[in-house]
Amino acid sequence: MKWKRSERLVDMTQFLMEHPHKLIPLTFFASLYESAKSSISEDLTIVKETFEERGRGLLVTVPGAAGGVKFIPTMTNEDVKIVAEELMEQLSKAERLLPGGYLYMTDLLGSPTLMNKVGKVFASAFASEKIDAIMTVATKGIPIAHAIARHLNVPVVVVRRDSKVTEGPTVSINYVSGSARRIQTMVLSKRSMEKGQRVLITDDFMKVGGTINGMKSLLEEFNCELAGIAVLVEAEHKGEQLVDDYLSLVKLHEVNEKSGTIALTEGNYFVKGGSLDESSINN
Repeated sequence: MKWKRSERLVDMTQFLMEHPHKLIPLTFFASLYESAKSSISEDLTIVKETFEERGRGLLVTVPGAAGGVKFIPTMTNEDVKIVAEELMEQLSKAERLLPGGYLYMTDLLGSPTLMNKVGKVFASAFASEKIDAIMTVATKGIPIAHAIARHLNVPVVVVRRDSKVTEGPTVSINYVSGSARRIQTMVLSKRSMEKGQRVLITDDFMKVGGTINGMKSLLEEFNCELAGIAVLVEAEHKGEQLVDDYLSLVKLHEVNEKSGTIALTEGNYFVKGGSLDESSINN
């Protein structure tokens, strides 16, 4: 079947967006669409220009016999601000207040549309890093981890509070929870990661950083490297912070249970995140 250019462009765009960070040889598209490589190159130039003009991402060309193209999802700071504002608007509702200064977030974490945006936000921030896996702790961090992993095209590693017989041999550590200062346990299957992998840690909420600190300790047990930390909501804490090098999308400053007011601002993403260009992407 002979493909028209308009048909190729639609199908090619969808394929690239469904396979982010994957190197696709030009010969693959040439064979798929039964077209000359010169025509495919022209198609990709159109897609590349559109992606970049619309702020949807970068189409990176890798030269050489083993080269090709790969789509890198990115977001402009303006689009990230829109996501942060949407999240703050939802979180500022008084009915979300929970005892202890926490917020009810389960419905937001269960929203595929919102989580897809959040995933792209953090995937964009870490697009230039070599990342082999996303790590989180069960259960509320799982939707965010999968959303980020979707845009980075890497697997998700889920840390649990107790071992499951279906996961085989495990590695467990004890860690001190940040706010309650209690000794707790983390467990991870030995098959979850390989030595030397670079791992991005994520969580939905961080107050002091005890849970994230525990996951960092697990990485050391597996001889893996920390690639970064992504936090959806961080809470302002006047005492000792166990984690300092992280990105947050929203910051919770104050919760007044009596008046029902919640003070939120943008997180440090807009200070540390930054924008990407093609030269900063690790080929």
